[in-house]
Amino acid sequence: MPVTISPVSGDAILPWLEALARLRIQVFRDWPYLYDGTEAYERGYLKKYAGSTHGLMVLAQDGDRVVGAASGLPMVDADAEFQAPFVGGSMPLQDIFYFGESVLDGRYRGQGVGHRFFDEREAFARQNGFRYCTFCAVQRPSGHPLRPTGARDLAPFWRARGYMPIEGALTEFAWTDVGEEKQSVKPMQFWGKTL
Repeated sequence: MPVTISPVSGDAILPWLEALARLRIQVFRDWPYLYDGTEAYERGYLKKYAGSTHGLMVLAQDGDRVVGAASGLPMVDADAEFQAPFVGGSMPLQDIFYFGESVLDGRYRGQGVGHRFFDEREAFARQNGFRYCTFCAVQRPSGHPLRPTGARDLAPFWRARGYMPIEGALTEFAWTDVGEEKQSVKPMQFWGKTL
């Protein structure tokens, strides 16, 4: 299925909030995030990207339908939980462009969209003077009961793009898992790359 890629930033993100909220809930409900979210929370969360001077949303569309998205914003505009591992470290916050997430409808995977998401965000970060790109990924135990057989490990993909785990750059973030009644804290590992 043909997919078009369009980067949008600032207020241009706002018309897409509804579609992005639904897509995030759909994709993040699966392994490894198992996220049981609400559209109201998602819309509020996504407004942060529109409100950031250098907030970015890379849209993947099939016609008029959003089937994927990848986000980014300056680390100085990210939540405190994501800033914390870098405060006082060798990578100054103002030099870091943070990749929030990549979500893609499963029917559109395997077409190179994931690479395009990284290409667009890295190009945007370079154009705006950032020295580093980073993202974090949830750490689930290998024996987790909801881990599907044959779950894909994305580490080889990230390494092939030049990203490496950042030693000691760990954080925690809370959300409600599918089947849970309240939020629980999840460990997150940061990966990074120098531009």
